[in-house]
Amino acid sequence: MISLPTLITLACSVSNGYAFQTAPSAPYRPASLSHRAETFLPNSSSIAPKNSRNQSLLRIATTANGDKAPNDAMIRQIDQKIQNYEKKQEKYLSKLESAKAELEKFKETKQRYLQGDSLGSDTASFSETTARSLVKSMMWRVIAGSVTFFTSLRFSGNISTALSIVGSDFFSKAATMFIGERLMNKSQAGRKGGADDVGRSLAKALLWRLFAIANTLTMSWLIAKDLSIASKIAGSDAVFKTGLMFVYERVWAKIEWGKEYIIEFSI
Repeated sequence: MISLPTLITLACSVSNGYAFQTAPSAPYRPASLSHRAETFLPNSSSIAPKNSRNQSLLRIATTANGDKAPNDAMIRQIDQKIQNYEKKQEKYLSKLESAKAELEKFKETKQRYLQGDSLGSDTASFSETTARSLVKSMMWRVIAGSVTFFTSLRFSGNISTALSIVGSDFFSKAATMFIGERLMNKSQAGRKGGADDVGRSLAKALLWRLFAIANTLTMSWLIAKDLSIASKIAGSDAVFKTGLMFVYERVWAKIEWGKEYIIEFSI
């Protein structure tokens, strides 16, 4: 049998145990430790992630420099680009205005011409393009070289000698004639009605023949080793090729390709 005092003691013990569990006391934390823990909260750089620290440092550096350090160079570069494109714009606008003015001149000139007015000078001056001079020179060299080959073959009786004479001056004469064409192109003498007149064609044929005779005579003599044969070759060329070149020039005078007419404005 348990005595009454013992039961009272056990009941008091159980009641105190339930009270302890339902109302646990807060753990003891000294004030000094709480203050130290606050310094290590997530806002502190010592425990913040690395990227967050870098961004914070960047914001601090930018603020310290007045938000100018990383931006001034970029602004200057953009300003330079703007200035360059503004200059280009002015340049192209100037060209556009010039082109518009030229266009209006040609339109007005065309309108006057359609109404029966003259396009300036009655001589219809023109200039030959470089391509025209080049084609003329090379085509003439083929024609003249063929003639020289047959005359050289006739008087020397040797195909090798004839080919040597023709080949020796083919490119030199072609280049010389091209230069002569460009020099003659600087003069408007003898150009009437949009073409070379007879006098200009004859003068060009004679001037070219003087040079060609000296060239052919020299090369024929050096290759054939016979002055008599060289004289016959150069002499036959002088007579036949002068007339042939005159005809050649008259044919080209009627060809419009490669002519650039000089329009005189009287606005």
